[in-house]
Amino acid sequence: MNFPELKRITIDPNVMGGKPCIRGIRVTVGTITGLLSTGITIEELLNLYPYIEKDDVYTALAYASWRAEEYELELETA
Repeated sequence: MNFPELKRITIDPNVMGGKPCIRGIRVTVGTITGLLSTGITIEELLNLYPYIEKDDVYTALAYASWRAEEYELELETA
């Protein structure tokens, strides 16, 4: 991942089993996007998790959007 706007996303096998997290803390991109999908507002989310910032939420959404556009190609094996 070489996108500077996604630098707030970290992937560490020792944190949340290697799931994409916000700045190495135990809040996953999936947690943020999942809560937003239920209708919670960003302000409510920030109140639930006071240690994350609004830019973290926007970065999580950007990362999730980027990943949703990916697709896998089958490669021939030798």
